[in-house]
Amino acid sequence: MSFAQHAWYFLPGTVLLAGLLDVTAGDPPNRFHPVAWLGRLIETLAHRQPKNCPASEFRYGVFVAAATIGLAGAAGFVLDAGFQHLPLWIALPLGAWALKSSFSLRGLVEAGKDVESALTNDVLEAQTLLAALVSRPRDLDPPLIVSAAVESLAENLTDSVVSPLMYYVLLGLPGALAYRAVNTLDAMLGYRDHREYVGKTAARIDDVANYVPTRLTALLIVLAAGLWGRTRAAWRALRTQPQRQYGPNKTVAIATMAGALDVQLEKPGAYTLGIGHRQLTPSLIDEATRIVWIVGGAMVIASAVLTGLLTEAGWR
Repeated sequence: MSFAQHAWYFLPGTVLLAGLLDVTAGDPPNRFHPVAWLGRLIETLAHRQPKNCPASEFRYGVFVAAATIGLAGAAGFVLDAGFQHLPLWIALPLGAWALKSSFSLRGLVEAGKDVESALTNDVLEAQTLLAALVSRPRDLDPPLIVSAAVESLAENLTDSVVSPLMYYVLLGLPGALAYRAVNTLDAMLGYRDHREYVGKTAARIDDVANYVPTRLTALLIVLAAGLWGRTRAAWRALRTQPQRQYGPNKTVAIATMAGALDVQLEKPGAYTLGIGHRQLTPSLIDEATRIVWIVGGAMVIASAVLTGLLTEAGWR
Protein backbone atom coordinates (compact mmCIF):
# COMPACT_ATOMS: atom_id res chain seq x y z
CA MET A 1 0.00 0.00 0.00
CA SER A 2 1.53 3.30 -1.09
CA PHE A 3 1.11 6.93 -0.08
CA ALA A 4 -0.57 7.72 -3.39
CA GLN A 5 -3.14 4.96 -2.96
CA HIS A 6 -4.13 6.04 0.53
CA ALA A 7 -3.47 9.81 0.69
CA TRP A 8 -7.04 10.38 1.88
CA TYR A 9 -6.17 8.93 5.28
CA PHE A 10 -2.37 9.15 5.18
CA LEU A 11 -2.38 12.94 5.64
CA PRO A 12 -4.89 13.08 8.54
CA GLY A 13 -3.13 10.06 10.06
CA THR A 14 0.16 11.93 9.84
CA VAL A 15 -1.28 14.82 11.87
CA LEU A 16 -2.74 12.56 14.56
CA LEU A 17 0.42 10.46 14.84
CA ALA A 18 2.56 13.62 14.99
CA GLY A 19 0.35 14.87 17.85
CA LEU A 20 0.71 11.52 19.62
CA LEU A 21 4.49 11.60 19.20
CA ASP A 22 4.60 15.11 20.63
CA VAL A 23 2.49 14.26 23.68
CA THR A 24 4.23 10.98 24.47
CA ALA A 25 7.84 11.60 23.45
CA GLY A 26 8.25 15.37 23.31
CA ASP A 27 11.13 16.90 21.39
CA PRO A 28 14.17 14.83 20.37
CA PRO A 29 17.70 15.87 21.41
CA ASN A 30 19.06 18.80 19.42
CA ARG A 31 21.43 16.62 17.43
CA PHE A 32 18.39 14.87 15.94
CA HIS A 33 16.09 17.90 15.67
CA PRO A 34 15.68 19.61 12.26
CA VAL A 35 14.93 22.95 13.92
CA ALA A 36 18.27 22.79 15.74
CA TRP A 37 19.96 22.10 12.40
CA LEU A 38 18.14 25.09 10.97
CA GLY A 39 19.27 27.22 13.89
CA ARG A 40 22.90 26.27 13.32
CA LEU A 41 22.56 27.22 9.65
CA ILE A 42 21.09 30.62 10.54
CA GLU A 43 23.81 31.17 13.14
CA THR A 44 26.50 30.37 10.58
CA LEU A 45 25.01 32.76 8.03
CA ALA A 46 24.53 35.48 10.65
CA HIS A 47 28.23 35.39 11.54
CA ARG A 48 28.99 36.40 7.96
CA GLN A 49 26.75 39.46 7.91
CA PRO A 50 28.19 42.81 6.74
CA LYS A 51 29.05 45.33 9.44
CA ASN A 52 28.29 49.04 9.82
CA CYS A 53 26.31 49.35 6.58
CA PRO A 54 22.52 49.18 7.07
CA ALA A 55 21.77 48.80 3.35
CA SER A 56 24.20 45.90 2.93
CA GLU A 57 22.96 44.30 6.15
CA PHE A 58 19.36 44.56 4.94
CA ARG A 59 20.20 42.99 1.57
CA TYR A 60 22.08 40.21 3.31
CA GLY A 61 19.08 39.66 5.57
CA VAL A 62 16.87 39.23 2.49
CA PHE A 63 19.31 36.63 1.20
CA VAL A 64 19.43 34.77 4.54
CA ALA A 65 15.62 34.71 4.78
CA ALA A 66 15.15 33.56 1.18
CA ALA A 67 17.84 30.88 1.44
CA THR A 68 16.64 29.50 4.79
CA ILE A 69 12.92 29.53 4.04
CA GLY A 70 13.52 28.19 0.56
CA LEU A 71 15.69 25.37 1.88
CA ALA A 72 13.10 24.39 4.49
CA GLY A 73 10.28 24.45 1.95
CA ALA A 74 12.34 22.47 -0.56
CA ALA A 75 13.10 19.87 2.11
CA GLY A 76 9.36 19.50 2.63
CA PHE A 77 8.78 18.99 -1.10
CA VAL A 78 11.53 16.36 -1.29
CA LEU A 79 10.15 14.50 1.71
CA ASP A 80 6.59 14.61 0.36
CA ALA A 81 7.79 13.29 -2.98
CA GLY A 82 9.76 10.55 -1.30
CA PHE A 83 6.78 9.42 0.78
CA GLN A 84 4.84 8.73 -2.39
CA HIS A 85 7.27 5.92 -3.25
CA LEU A 86 7.34 4.28 0.18
CA PRO A 87 5.04 1.67 1.70
CA LEU A 88 2.41 3.22 3.92
CA TRP A 89 3.80 1.62 7.08
CA ILE A 90 7.11 3.42 6.50
CA ALA A 91 5.79 6.69 5.06
CA LEU A 92 3.32 7.30 7.89
CA PRO A 93 5.79 7.38 10.83
CA LEU A 94 8.38 9.27 8.79
CA GLY A 95 5.78 11.84 7.76
CA ALA A 96 4.61 12.17 11.36
CA TRP A 97 8.20 12.69 12.58
CA ALA A 98 8.82 15.35 9.93
CA LEU A 99 5.61 17.19 10.82
CA LYS A 100 6.21 16.85 14.54
CA SER A 101 9.56 18.61 14.09
CA SER A 102 7.64 21.75 13.09
CA PHE A 103 5.61 22.08 16.32
CA SER A 104 5.99 21.50 20.05
CA LEU A 105 3.00 21.42 22.37
CA ARG A 106 4.43 19.30 25.15
CA GLY A 107 7.71 21.25 25.18
CA LEU A 108 5.83 24.53 25.59
CA VAL A 109 3.72 23.19 28.46
CA GLU A 110 6.73 21.65 30.22
CA ALA A 111 8.65 24.93 30.07
CA GLY A 112 5.74 26.66 31.80
CA LYS A 113 5.31 23.91 34.38
CA ASP A 114 9.02 24.02 35.20
CA VAL A 115 8.72 27.72 36.08
CA GLU A 116 5.63 27.06 38.19
CA SER A 117 7.33 24.25 40.10
CA ALA A 118 10.45 26.30 40.74
CA LEU A 119 8.45 29.27 42.03
CA THR A 120 7.21 27.23 44.98
CA ASN A 121 10.75 26.39 46.06
CA ASP A 122 13.41 28.69 44.61
CA VAL A 123 12.70 32.08 43.03
CA LEU A 124 16.24 32.28 41.64
CA GLU A 125 15.74 28.98 39.82
CA ALA A 126 12.39 30.22 38.49
CA GLN A 127 14.09 33.36 37.18
CA THR A 128 16.65 31.19 35.38
CA LEU A 129 14.06 28.81 33.93
CA LEU A 130 11.99 31.73 32.69
CA ALA A 131 14.71 32.33 30.11
CA ALA A 132 13.55 29.14 28.33
CA LEU A 133 10.20 30.82 27.72
CA VAL A 134 10.79 34.53 27.30
CA SER A 135 13.50 37.19 27.23
CA ARG A 136 13.05 39.22 30.42
CA PRO A 137 15.32 40.62 33.17
CA ARG A 138 16.43 37.96 35.64
CA ASP A 139 15.48 40.00 38.75
CA LEU A 140 11.68 39.84 38.41
CA ASP A 141 9.64 39.27 41.55
CA PRO A 142 7.28 36.24 41.73
CA PRO A 143 4.09 37.97 40.39
CA LEU A 144 5.99 39.31 37.38
CA ILE A 145 7.54 35.88 36.80
CA VAL A 146 4.02 34.44 36.74
CA SER A 147 2.93 37.15 34.34
CA ALA A 148 5.90 36.56 32.02
CA ALA A 149 5.33 32.80 32.01
CA VAL A 150 1.62 33.14 31.22
CA GLU A 151 2.31 35.74 28.52
CA SER A 152 4.87 33.47 26.88
CA LEU A 153 2.56 30.46 26.98
CA ALA A 154 -0.13 32.47 25.20
CA GLU A 155 2.16 34.04 22.61
CA ASN A 156 4.15 30.87 21.88
CA LEU A 157 0.96 28.86 21.47
CA THR A 158 0.74 30.49 18.04
CA ASP A 159 4.39 30.01 17.09
CA SER A 160 4.79 26.52 18.51
CA VAL A 161 1.48 24.88 17.61
CA VAL A 162 -1.23 26.78 15.75
CA SER A 163 0.81 28.32 12.93
CA PRO A 164 2.75 25.23 11.81
CA LEU A 165 -0.38 23.09 11.86
CA MET A 166 -2.41 25.68 9.95
CA TYR A 167 0.25 25.87 7.26
CA TYR A 168 0.39 22.08 7.10
CA VAL A 169 -3.34 21.98 6.46
CA LEU A 170 -3.07 24.58 3.69
CA LEU A 171 0.31 23.82 2.12
CA GLY A 172 1.41 20.44 3.41
CA LEU A 173 4.82 19.63 4.83
CA PRO A 174 6.58 22.34 2.75
CA GLY A 175 4.31 24.93 4.36
CA ALA A 176 4.88 23.67 7.91
CA LEU A 177 8.66 23.51 7.54
CA ALA A 178 8.86 26.86 5.74
CA TYR A 179 6.85 28.44 8.57
CA ARG A 180 9.22 26.93 11.11
CA ALA A 181 12.12 28.52 9.23
CA VAL A 182 10.33 31.90 9.27
CA ASN A 183 9.74 31.73 13.01
CA THR A 184 13.27 30.52 13.78
CA LEU A 185 14.73 33.34 11.71
CA ASP A 186 12.67 35.89 13.63
CA ALA A 187 13.59 34.33 16.98
CA MET A 188 17.29 34.52 16.17
CA LEU A 189 17.57 37.74 14.16
CA GLY A 190 14.47 39.85 14.82
CA TYR A 191 15.93 42.20 17.46
CA ARG A 192 16.66 45.92 17.62
CA ASP A 193 20.37 45.54 18.24
CA HIS A 194 23.30 44.75 15.95
CA ARG A 195 20.92 42.36 14.15
CA GLU A 196 18.26 45.00 13.43
CA TYR A 197 18.84 45.44 9.70
CA VAL A 198 19.80 41.88 8.89
CA GLY A 199 16.69 40.71 10.76
CA LYS A 200 14.16 43.18 9.34
CA THR A 201 13.02 40.90 6.54
CA ALA A 202 12.60 37.94 8.86
CA ALA A 203 10.61 40.03 11.34
CA ARG A 204 8.24 41.36 8.68
CA ILE A 205 7.66 37.92 7.15
CA ASP A 206 6.97 36.56 10.62
CA ASP A 207 4.40 39.32 11.23
CA VAL A 208 2.58 38.43 8.01
CA ALA A 209 2.83 34.66 8.51
CA ASN A 210 1.42 34.86 12.04
CA TYR A 211 -1.35 37.40 11.42
CA VAL A 212 -4.15 34.89 10.83
CA PRO A 213 -2.82 32.13 13.15
CA THR A 214 -2.51 34.60 16.05
CA ARG A 215 -6.17 35.50 15.77
CA LEU A 216 -7.13 31.87 15.39
CA THR A 217 -5.20 31.15 18.60
CA ALA A 218 -7.06 33.93 20.38
CA LEU A 219 -10.44 32.60 19.23
CA LEU A 220 -9.53 29.12 20.43
CA ILE A 221 -8.53 30.57 23.81
CA VAL A 222 -11.93 32.27 23.96
CA LEU A 223 -13.63 28.91 23.37
CA ALA A 224 -11.43 27.16 25.93
CA ALA A 225 -12.23 29.86 28.50
CA GLY A 226 -15.83 28.65 28.37
CA LEU A 227 -14.82 25.67 30.51
CA TRP A 228 -14.23 28.16 33.34
CA GLY A 229 -17.23 30.34 32.49
CA ARG A 230 -15.04 33.16 31.17
CA THR A 231 -15.93 33.21 27.48
CA ARG A 232 -17.31 36.76 27.62
CA ALA A 233 -14.32 38.07 29.56
CA ALA A 234 -11.88 36.49 27.10
CA TRP A 235 -13.83 37.81 24.10
CA ARG A 236 -13.99 41.30 25.60
CA ALA A 237 -10.25 41.23 26.23
CA LEU A 238 -9.59 40.11 22.66
CA ARG A 239 -11.67 43.00 21.30
CA THR A 240 -10.45 45.79 23.59
CA GLN A 241 -7.08 44.98 25.17
CA PRO A 242 -4.48 44.31 22.40
CA GLN A 243 -2.02 47.19 22.01
CA ARG A 244 -1.13 47.56 18.34
CA GLN A 245 1.91 49.73 18.97
CA TYR A 246 3.80 46.56 19.91
CA GLY A 247 3.14 44.99 16.53
CA PRO A 248 0.17 43.44 14.76
CA ASN A 249 0.38 40.15 16.65
CA LYS A 250 2.38 40.57 19.86
CA THR A 251 -0.38 41.23 22.39
CA VAL A 252 -3.44 39.61 20.77
CA ALA A 253 -3.24 36.14 22.32
CA ILE A 254 -1.72 37.52 25.53
CA ALA A 255 -4.63 39.89 26.08
CA THR A 256 -7.10 37.09 25.38
CA MET A 257 -5.35 34.82 27.87
CA ALA A 258 -5.53 37.62 30.47
CA GLY A 259 -9.30 37.72 29.98
CA ALA A 260 -9.57 33.94 30.09
CA LEU A 261 -7.74 33.85 33.43
CA ASP A 262 -9.32 37.05 34.83
CA VAL A 263 -5.91 38.59 35.54
CA GLN A 264 -3.82 41.58 34.55
CA LEU A 265 -0.58 40.72 32.76
CA GLU A 266 2.30 43.16 32.69
CA LYS A 267 5.62 43.60 30.96
CA PRO A 268 7.41 46.24 33.05
CA GLY A 269 8.18 49.36 31.06
CA ALA A 270 5.92 48.26 28.22
CA TYR A 271 2.35 47.03 28.27
CA THR A 272 -0.32 46.14 30.83
CA LEU A 273 -3.07 43.88 29.49
CA GLY A 274 -6.34 42.80 31.01
CA ILE A 275 -8.47 44.20 33.80
CA GLY A 276 -8.02 41.34 36.22
CA HIS A 277 -9.46 40.55 39.61
CA ARG A 278 -7.16 37.71 40.66
CA GLN A 279 -3.69 37.70 42.13
CA LEU A 280 -0.74 36.51 40.05
CA THR A 281 0.04 33.30 41.91
CA PRO A 282 1.96 30.26 40.58
CA SER A 283 -1.29 28.29 40.21
CA LEU A 284 -2.23 30.60 37.33
CA ILE A 285 0.58 29.07 35.27
CA ASP A 286 -1.10 25.70 35.76
CA GLU A 287 -4.41 27.13 34.54
CA ALA A 288 -2.69 28.64 31.52
CA THR A 289 -1.05 25.32 30.65
CA ARG A 290 -4.47 23.64 30.77
CA ILE A 291 -5.74 26.14 28.22
CA VAL A 292 -2.63 25.50 26.11
CA TRP A 293 -3.30 21.74 26.22
CA ILE A 294 -6.95 22.26 25.24
CA VAL A 295 -6.17 24.65 22.38
CA GLY A 296 -3.25 22.53 21.16
CA GLY A 297 -5.24 19.32 21.27
CA ALA A 298 -8.17 20.93 19.50
CA MET A 299 -5.82 22.26 16.83
CA VAL A 300 -4.31 18.83 16.20
CA ILE A 301 -7.75 17.21 15.83
CA ALA A 302 -9.13 20.04 13.69
CA SER A 303 -6.03 19.92 11.47
CA ALA A 304 -6.46 16.19 10.92
CA VAL A 305 -10.14 16.61 10.01
CA LEU A 306 -9.52 19.59 7.71
CA THR A 307 -6.60 17.87 6.01
CA GLY A 308 -8.81 14.88 5.28
CA LEU A 309 -11.60 17.07 3.91
CA LEU A 310 -9.25 19.09 1.71
CA THR A 311 -7.63 15.90 0.42
CA GLU A 312 -11.02 14.44 -0.40
CA ALA A 313 -11.98 17.66 -2.18
CA GLY A 314 -8.84 17.50 -4.31
CA TRP A 315 -7.03 20.47 -2.66
CA ARG A 316 -4.16 18.24 -1.59
